[in-house]
Amino acid sequence: MSNQFTKLLSVTKYLPAGARSSILSKAFGKVVPYVGTTGIYYETVEPNQVVVSLNNNKAVQNHIGSIHAVAITLLAETATGFILGLNLPSDRILLIKSYSVNFHRPIKKGQIAAIASLSDEQRLDILNTPKGEMIIPCVIKDRESDSDRDPIVVEMTWAWIPKAELEARRQGKASEKVAEDDTENEAPIEESDASSTQNNSDDK
Repeated sequence: MSNQFTKLLSVTKYLPAGARSSILSKAFGKVVPYVGTTGIYYETVEPNQVVVSLNNNKAVQNHIGSIHAVAITLLAETATGFILGLNLPSDRILLIKSYSVNFHRPIKKGQIAAIASLSDEQRLDILNTPKGEMIIPCVIKDRESDSDRDPIVVEMTWAWIPKAELEARRQGKASEKVAEDDTENEAPIEESDASSTQNNSDDK
């Protein structure tokens, strides 16, 4: 199974770990431009596990100096989305459907990491199901804490459909919009015209 993500992994697999992570972080940041602006670092990118991390810097802080909840959610979305993308054939597209974020305790002011994993059974299900959805759990690790309890647990529900189906939906909506515009642009029948038509009919 090959797609744009697995091709990048194949090209970089013989590089030293640090260099590989840096190159993948830059490359994946271009695949999803917004994610590329946040400083997310791709530590482990494999079909069965993705680990991404985020340093606590001012751009991603909340009002108390720890990493903002939105940035944490984005980190989890990145980990779960990329692990699904690594296992999805190139003729399908993934879409986020819903998510839940449970905060069990405050995180400290250091680096955090998001870890998403898939079992072999889940990976096979993704490969063999043209259209489906899956809840992908993600654990947030607080690397400045020595607590055994994970501070945040996230569940992301991802869906995937064939690209051809998505394109057909878009074209269908575009056709409907054109039809609506044509209807709105039709010239209304003036009352005088209607009366004239009626009078002509009476004359006959």
